Amino acid sequence: MLTWLPPYRAELELHGAGFGDFLEGPGREVLLSERLAEAFQKEGLTGLLGFHPVEVVRLRGRRKKFNALTVPRYVVATPCLGSGAVDEARSRLRHTKPVTCPECRSGGLDSIHGFALESGTWKGEDVFRARGFRGCIVGSERFAEFVKRHGFTNMKFTPTEEYVWDPLHKGPPDTSSATPT
Repeated sequence: MLTWLPPYRAELELHGAGFGDFLEGPGREVLLSERLAEAFQKEGLTGLLGFHPVEVVRLRGRRKKFNALTVPRYVVATPCLGSGAVDEARSRLRHTKPVTCPECRSGGLDSIHGFALESGTWKGEDVFRARGFRGCIVGSERFAEFVKRHGFTNMKFTPTEEYVWDPLHKGPPDTSSATPT
């Protein structure tokens, strides 16, 4: 993925009743409402980098909805590549080929049916991309409580052991032939 470079300009498409506080951006970046970004920094949470202002240049969706809504100001941030690494033994992952790089831990990942981080690898980041799942943003319990407390929108939290990503609908990996540990 390419990094989004300045000037930061965005087109937003409204799907619901209002604008969210958290939006997936281009590449690995995310858009945060200014309200969320300020609270994140004020409370000393970690793992988001950048916080550069974004100019909203176009809105898409039903015009009737726009008249009653004020578009919040947004900033762009990048979730860090955290120190937390996926624990292959304790996770339910389907691979087409074995993981060969101990640092990035990627390699033919077809599906995720729950995962755990390797003990001792997570350094406490509140928002991050785990080694082995660069496409997935992981949030700490502290971050989830922060979001709930402030009423921020457009985020759904799933416990890591319940997280499912299976775009090819292959189902969970076969563990019947696995050796118990």
